Amino acid sequence: MSIGYLALVLHAHLPFVRHPEYSYFLEEEWLYEAITETYIPLINVYDGLVSDGIPFKITMTMTPPLISMLADPLLQDRYVQHIDKLIELAEKEVERTKFDGHFNYLARYYLDRFRNARYVFVEKYGRNIVNAFKKFQDLGWLEIITCGATHGFLPLLNLQPEAVRAQIQVAADNYEQHFGRRPRGIWLPECGYFPGVDQFLREAGIRYFFTDTHGILHATPRPRYGVFAPVFCTDTGVAAFGRDKDSSKQVWSSKEGYPGDFNYRDFYRDIGYDLELDYIAPYIQPDGTRKNTGIKYYKVTGATNNKEPYDPYWADQKAAEHAGNFMFNRQKQVEHLFGVMGKPPIVISPYDAELYGHWWYEGPQFLNYFLRKSACDQSTYQLTTVSDYLIENPTNQVATPSYSSWGDKGYAEFWCNGSNDWIYPHLHKAAERMIELAKGHSPNGDGLKERALKQAARELLLAQSSDWAFIMKTGTMVEYAVKRTKSHLLRFNKLYDDVKNNRIDEYWLGKVEYLDNVFPEIDYRVYS
Repeated sequence: MSIGYLALVLHAHLPFVRHPEYSYFLEEEWLYEAITETYIPLINVYDGLVSDGIPFKITMTMTPPLISMLADPLLQDRYVQHIDKLIELAEKEVERTKFDGHFNYLARYYLDRFRNARYVFVEKYGRNIVNAFKKFQDLGWLEIITCGATHGFLPLLNLQPEAVRAQIQVAADNYEQHFGRRPRGIWLPECGYFPGVDQFLREAGIRYFFTDTHGILHATPRPRYGVFAPVFCTDTGVAAFGRDKDSSKQVWSSKEGYPGDFNYRDFYRDIGYDLELDYIAPYIQPDGTRKNTGIKYYKVTGATNNKEPYDPYWADQKAAEHAGNFMFNRQKQVEHLFGVMGKPPIVISPYDAELYGHWWYEGPQFLNYFLRKSACDQSTYQLTTVSDYLIENPTNQVATPSYSSWGDKGYAEFWCNGSNDWIYPHLHKAAERMIELAKGHSPNGDGLKERALKQAARELLLAQSSDWAFIMKTGTMVEYAVKRTKSHLLRFNKLYDDVKNNRIDEYWLGKVEYLDNVFPEIDYRVYS
């Protein structure tokens, strides 16, 4: 009989990147890489567990931007073109390496992986892998939760509470559109919590959320069981769960955790940079700029430039070993906590889903082994989804979590600093104007004005994405993040002026609706 619970939480998110105005756009490949290296491998793991009758429980965020992109026909078609190019490249690699045994083995390995990705995407799930994850939820093994509509960092949007409410309500409506029911839980973007946000969650029917560790440890009053039991927010009863640092760090840390093992695949060595330009040119950027292709022949090896060839067999064995170690550590952790608490603890282990497969190539296989071992080789803890835990444990302490995030230093500095603070006066002014529009107009049969109001809401939400501030801070693709922020704000302000002056440019509106087609079901009155 188990004496505790373990909840694995995977946060699957990408910013909304869709550029139909270009035949090729580099940043769209964020999605294509994640499909090939993370989402399809996870689907394969889940399908294998279901096929083998192995019970498992996982909680997984699928954010509205990610769902919208995965369900978009244009991006679906472009992914098929992308994977077809990778299959073509892998076939050429099989021929190029035919006299080099180990590298030929690796080329064939990648060819099989890419062909499987295409089969799962096109044949098995009809180009819409949202339906794959919905299937696992409907079977009862996966719980899918939502996030902010565009991953807006809610503590910094709260100057206008209507803006926070819109991020949550639009997300809940989008979730219902795709999964047929309201979401029970939410991943607050960047785990950004401020006291009072739970009021908006309760209004949307959401029962629980996650904070970083100190959000619970600094709650008022101080929680008796720390992060190993949830608290019910004082005024609303919405449950708050805190991240367990030990189990999280053991997986995500490249220096102290599993991904840095010398046997695992090295992320940074890719044939897109290693091979002759004339050979690789058809598979990199059209202007000849090199990029990752996803074919990587070397393992981590260590802190050296002289990397050794990667071996999927030994990496797989190491993933099984690490899964066993992770299980053992969670058993000992739960045993210790149960002895101290006198009641079953819950260990919340959250990760960015893209860690599994994209950044840590062997991550999905580690997860596969861990879920199988947990089901068959131990009885100390019970894998659970958060909703199931709340059903079994309906009585918990009442407290108010503290303002917090899981960003650097634990609060808002990562999303508001010298590199990105210029965006907030514009975002707040745009939110103020959106509230004005929503309160000043009601449906009156003017279809053109309704379209403009809906598009204004979309543009504001897209401008609020925390991804742009995050990119500005990290210093990668800064020009793109700045351009996206400014373009959405410019489009919003034009729509505002057009509505206010009753002179809507229908041709221009149609063009913008085509470019930024997220949330077709949006109701702009959410801002009123």
